[in-house]
Amino acid sequence: MIKVKAIVVDQYGGPEQLVMRVRELKRVEAGEALVRIAKIGVNFADIYRRTGFDPQPLPFIPGLEAAGMVEEVGAGVHHVKRGDRVAFGRQPGAYAEACIVPAGSLIALPDTLSYEQGAAIPLQGMTAHYLIHDFRKPGPGDVVLIHAAAGGVGSLLVQWARHLGAHVIGSVSTLQKAQVARRVGAHDVIVYTEQNFAEETMRLTKGHGADLIIDGVAKSTFNANLDAIAVRGHIVIFGAASGPAVPISPNALMPRSVSLSGGDLQHFLQSTEELQRRAHDVITGVLEGWLTQEIFQIFPLSKAAEAHRLLQGRHTTGKLLLSTGTAAASSD
Repeated sequence: MIKVKAIVVDQYGGPEQLVMRVRELKRVEAGEALVRIAKIGVNFADIYRRTGFDPQPLPFIPGLEAAGMVEEVGAGVHHVKRGDRVAFGRQPGAYAEACIVPAGSLIALPDTLSYEQGAAIPLQGMTAHYLIHDFRKPGPGDVVLIHAAAGGVGSLLVQWARHLGAHVIGSVSTLQKAQVARRVGAHDVIVYTEQNFAEETMRLTKGHGADLIIDGVAKSTFNANLDAIAVRGHIVIFGAASGPAVPISPNALMPRSVSLSGGDLQHFLQSTEELQRRAHDVITGVLEGWLTQEIFQIFPLSKAAEAHRLLQGRHTTGKLLLSTGTAAASSD
C-alpha cells in the first residue's frame, strides 16, 4: 500500500472540515494509473461536496482535477506510461499527494503546458466547452450574457464566445472583477451589484436582449435573466454560486418563447472519446493562444481550507490551485 498525505472530509460543514491526514491508497488495478500529483484545481464542485450540497459517502478525499506524473499503470493500460505528464478532471480524490484514476480519464499534457496550466484548465475548460457547444452554439451576430465573467469558468466562456464571433456581455459583482472581465475579452461589462443587469443588457442591445445567457450564479441572477433574454433565447444554468435559484413557473418562459437548460459536466463526459474530444479542443485553444486561464493564487495542500474560504466568499478571479510540494510539483 502507498501512504500519502491527503485532505479528508469526515463530516459535512465549513472549510474547517478539510483536515490533512495520512491515507493509504489501494493497489493499482487493471485499467488504472497512479498519478503523483503536482498541482490541484479548486472548484465550486469541491465546495458543494464538502457542504453536503452534493453528498458523498463519508469520509472522502475531495478534489476532482489535478496534474502530475504517471508513476504506475495497471494491466491493459497502453496509452500512458510511467513518467508521462498528465492531467485529469472529474475524478475524485485529487486533494492528495497521489491519486489512482481510470487511465482512460487521463489527458496528455504537451511539454509546453505547465502543471499549473494542466491543473487549471481541464474541468473548467471542458465545462466551458459543453456550455458553449451543446445547447445553443453562438456565432457572429449573437449576443451572449455570461454571469460571473471574471471567474474560472466565466472567463473561459467569455474567451470562447468571443472566439466564435459573438458579442459578449459579462456580468460581475465588483469593479475589480469588471477589469478582469474586460481583460479576458468581454465587449461590455455590467456590475450587477450596482446596476440592473437586465435593463443594462436591453440598453446595450437596443432592446434585443441576450440570445444566450450562461448562469453559474443562480439565486442572485436567475429570475432577472427572464428580463434580459431575447425572444427565442436560451438560458443555461450550471451552478449555484450564490445559492439555488428561486423556482419559477414554466409558463414564465412563454412570453418570449425562452428555452431553459441545466447542465452538469459529468453528463457531457459519457465516454472516453467524448472526454478526449473536449480536452483536445481545450488544449488546442490554449496552444493557439486564444484561450487562457489566469491563476489567482496557489496554496499549499495543507491550506485547502483557506482556498475554500476565498472561493466560497467569491473573492477570487481566475483559478485557485493547491500545490503538493512533491517531487512532481517541483519538476515543472
